[in-house]
Order: sequence, then structure tokens, then C-alpha cells
Amino acid sequence: MVRGLAAVLLVLVSARVAAAEEKRLPVPAVSIRAGELIRDDMITERAFAPNVLGVAMFIEARQILVGRMARRALLPGQPIPSNSVEDPWTIARGAMVKVVVEDSGLSIVTYGAAMQSGAAGALIPVRNTDTGVIIRGIVQADGTVKVVDGS
Repeated sequence: MVRGLAAVLLVLVSARVAAAEEKRLPVPAVSIRAGELIRDDMITERAFAPNVLGVAMFIEARQILVGRMARRALLPGQPIPSNSVEDPWTIARGAMVKVVVEDSGLSIVTYGAAMQSGAAGALIPVRNTDTGVIIRGIVQADGTVKVVDGS
């Protein structure tokens, strides 16, 4: 009887230690397609044992996900790797954008075709529609591209 009681106590202690080591992570409640904006109602939480997660870096807070965009398909109930989401694009590939060059108080404005999608702060290539020359610029929050030095 003492052995049985000791075994039960050991199982209970092991269960509590395992529960304490569980990690709760936000996971998709539904399938989320690549390029889709993530809403709060698309996310739920799930507990994972530490040995299941391995060494990969997963997003640990719901706030990090909401309002961002999926870079690839995210499956329901699966932890979300850090590199699977990004800020939503301000400029889409192929869009006509205003390109601004500023130097010594002089401002030149032209238009070009974005050769890559990008969020505010991203460095993207743009093809000048007049000359065909490819320049690089930083996407601004208002959707314009500001040419960086040396481009």
C-alpha cells in the first residue's frame, strides 16, 4: 500500500512539473493564407511541451501577430515561426510609385514601377518609367519611395 501511494505521489509530482514546463503559444484557429492580414479572431492559444518545440524560434505573444501579414500558409493549431510573418506591404510589386530624390534643398519627383513589394522602411528596387534605369529607395509610410545616396 505504501508503494502504491508513493507511486501515485510520484505521478502527481511529475504531472505538475510537466504542466509547469508547458509553454503556451498563439496558434492559428483557422488556416491563414500567404499574404493574408492576421486578425485577432484568427488566433487562439495552445500548450506545448518544451521538447516538442525544439530549437526553432516561435512567436510567443498574440500582440506580435495581430495586424501583420502571413509570409506563408499558417496551419491551425501549429506554432508560428518568427520568420513566417511580416509587416503589411505599403507598396506592392508592379505598382506605380512616386520616387523622390532630395539633395541640398533640391527635390526631384518622378515615377517608377516597384520591382518588389515592401513595407515602410524597406529598401526596394524601382524602375524609372522614363529612363528604364533601376534605382533603390526606401519605402515611406505615405507610399512614396525616397532614393538613398548612391542610387
